Amino acid sequence: MADPPRGNRLGGMALANGLLVHGPGHWAAAVRDDDGRVIVASGRKHLFRAGPLTELPLARGLVRLGEAFAVLPSVRRGLPQARFAMEDRRAVAGMVGATVVAAVARRRLRSVLAQEAVGAVAGLAPALLTLRGSRAAVWHAVEHKSIAAYESGGADEVAHADVHAKEHDRCGSNLILPLLVSTTVGNTVSRRFLRRRALGARTVVGAISIGAAVEVFSFSARRPKHPLSRLVHGAGHAMQSGFATREPSQSDLLVGRAAMEALLRAEERDGVLTA
Repeated sequence: MADPPRGNRLGGMALANGLLVHGPGHWAAAVRDDDGRVIVASGRKHLFRAGPLTELPLARGLVRLGEAFAVLPSVRRGLPQARFAMEDRRAVAGMVGATVVAAVARRRLRSVLAQEAVGAVAGLAPALLTLRGSRAAVWHAVEHKSIAAYESGGADEVAHADVHAKEHDRCGSNLILPLLVSTTVGNTVSRRFLRRRALGARTVVGAISIGAAVEVFSFSARRPKHPLSRLVHGAGHAMQSGFATREPSQSDLLVGRAAMEALLRAEERDGVLTA
């Protein structure tokens, strides 16, 4: 079997009707359309580079997140049949509900910290509703199984993704606890010590909060036995196993395999990953 090169880990995102995966330089997606056909597309990623700045702590996390989200417009153009999970009506309802809850908390709670904590937790509602009540949870499991298969045994192992766990230590759910803590603290500091019109400073604090959460996420992936990592992964694993993932069928896994094979072919052309 072809082993994945060290340091080249894959990322992914569950779509409403398929899977998006991305590697060091490319993305690939596969969906099953309304007629049951599997449609695949791939393309180059837009990479953000600013010399050494992109590798500095805090900044590097923002860069990686930016690159992941910058893929989405390319997927929309390259694969019009793809539907993003957050386009679901439940997600829209969740965002409205989260806004209302946060507004009520700010009016009823005296503690700024409590207000921000309630607002941060309420902000999870759109993602929770999307995963809980749609097939996005199935595609989320396809993502985990497909990536875990490649990372454990290389390209040949992707065909056996079904034997791998539907939970993954680098799932975005493991970012939730650090993000809740960092954004709650950051927003509380901003409201207490920065004037309302200090938009630039508040934006910087917000960026630092996100960057700090990503640093904790990365640390937990590198040192899984550390007590902090156990806490982060415990919370993330509970979310994944409880409602964020659902066992896929063999038909679903075939869609994931198509996305993975398209990505590996694209990366192989650049000599990065082995197809």
